[in-house]
Amino acid sequence: MLNRYPLWKYLLILVVLLLGLIYSLPNLFPEDPAVQISTERGDSTVGGSQLERIEQELRDAGIAIKAVEEEDSRVLIRLEDDDDQLPARDLIAERLGDDYVVALNLAESTPEWLQSLSASPMTLGLDLRGGVHFLLEVDMDAALEQRLEVNASAIREQLRDERIRYRDTQIEERSLTFTFANEEDRDTARGLISREFPDFDYASEEDGRAALLEMTLTDQAVTEIQDYAIEQNLTTLRNRVNELGVAEPLVQRQGPNRIVVELPGVQDTVAAKRVVGATANLEFRLEARPDTPDSETQSFPFRNDENRSADLMRDVIITGDSVSSANRSFDENGRPQVNIDLDGTGGTLMNRATRTNIGRNMAVLFIEHKTRERTVMEDGEEITEREPYTERGIISLATIQSALGNSFRITGLDSPTEAAELALLLRSGSLAAPIYFVQERTIGPSLGAENIERGIMSVQIGLLLVVAFMLVRYKVFGIFANVALALNLTLLVAAMSLLGATLTLPGIAGIVLTLGMAVDANVLIFERIREELRNGLSIQQAIQAGYERAFSSIIDANITTLLVAVILFSIGTGPVKGFAVTLSLGILTSLFTALMVTRAMVNLTYGGKPVKKLWI
Repeated sequence: MLNRYPLWKYLLILVVLLLGLIYSLPNLFPEDPAVQISTERGDSTVGGSQLERIEQELRDAGIAIKAVEEEDSRVLIRLEDDDDQLPARDLIAERLGDDYVVALNLAESTPEWLQSLSASPMTLGLDLRGGVHFLLEVDMDAALEQRLEVNASAIREQLRDERIRYRDTQIEERSLTFTFANEEDRDTARGLISREFPDFDYASEEDGRAALLEMTLTDQAVTEIQDYAIEQNLTTLRNRVNELGVAEPLVQRQGPNRIVVELPGVQDTVAAKRVVGATANLEFRLEARPDTPDSETQSFPFRNDENRSADLMRDVIITGDSVSSANRSFDENGRPQVNIDLDGTGGTLMNRATRTNIGRNMAVLFIEHKTRERTVMEDGEEITEREPYTERGIISLATIQSALGNSFRITGLDSPTEAAELALLLRSGSLAAPIYFVQERTIGPSLGAENIERGIMSVQIGLLLVVAFMLVRYKVFGIFANVALALNLTLLVAAMSLLGATLTLPGIAGIVLTLGMAVDANVLIFERIREELRNGLSIQQAIQAGYERAFSSIIDANITTLLVAVILFSIGTGPVKGFAVTLSLGILTSLFTALMVTRAMVNLTYGGKPVKKLWI
């Protein structure tokens, strides 16, 4: 029988439309403006009585509170009005002081039953939703110092292997100086080192009875180290941003030593800054023996007990750069730990060091580069200077029971939050040089609320014009097309929400274009039905022929457009990708609604029934 679908096709269409409705629903629940309270390290929260006083002060200030949620390491205060965010943050920050960090946030308001189905609203881009903007500066001097430290450690190991005795090692700016007891040892060492380290200019000097070998990095080597520091930091920051789950972030170089990071939709500057700006790294060192010369040892405090310290060897076994995978877990006593897997080189070095030192203690040294600001007077004006400093602390000192390989664990961490962040930093890689925050701010929609409203209005106007045209031109069949158009928009929103695609203003343009193109298929089909009716076919035959003969033309036209959208996505960046995503998804959803949904409605209305006149 003509124009009848089998039951399974109707059920398939119904299931797809139902899923589309469910996964588009979260977009009807906008996020709540909120203020988040946490500590800098995220390991404690606000007390009950203190929180009650804060709530009362907010109400006294005329700030309406929607809800207060207490979680493991933070308090989230949902507000009724966006304009209350900044006053609420300032009031809470003044009340709590420097012990807590108060940040703006946007709290998801999707009902729990939708969240249980993994349904969430679309992610909005920086131009529609705002986000966090960081301007970071790479410490080039520290990059050179770190490279010199690595070279010094390698040279010391080489000298010990060759049994060449030295007294001391000094690092200053871009130079590395070794002190030897006599000229003979120095000259032998120079011949050995110069072959392995060609990036230095060498000079022999005398200092009383001691013989000095001064190694200065060449200008070319300095440039290469600085470029490597920038590129490596860019890669590491991109990995960290990906771990944060931010959609379409911007991480790019600005000038010779600065990096711009923009995170759309993120207003929790605390967590973002803690992860993006963290310069933490690990070093694995052996504990010094009592008879080890002072020149080969360094003393460090324990991170969770500054009154306790240990003497470690200056030579590093491996650093966090050798970590290939890291995950947080808990030990048999419920304490947080980080499980670590090393790459091939790191595993070999760890095995070599531990195999010959069973029974000796090995320390995990946590290194973090920070800055503090101080105000100084210059020419009668107060100027804020940034002073970098480095904190080093032992988080674990354990006895080597057996030779270690590629996998082991780190214990001695203060909280699960610290363990999770350390694992994240190790997974994403360490920074090649410390970075400092030059500028940080939470920014609003760059195009403003007025332009956002115009973008939404363009969708509405486009939809109304298409609806009016289809009704006037095709009457009852126009109703079918308009229903399919509304369902197409619903499916498009659901697909973008499911895939986590980011909606930008160019993306809205892609939706408007999709709405205009969505009825093209129906126009081809309906005009073909009219033509078949004029050729003398019966109504049922004309409907059947209209859908079948227009099919190939519809597919050809949409595939060519889809190919263009794929090319735009592959070679474009930022806004161009946003446009390509909405256009591609819109083509797929419009094909489904035009070819299957409208056909199902036509079949249910006319299929298998005697029809005297077709309103088309």
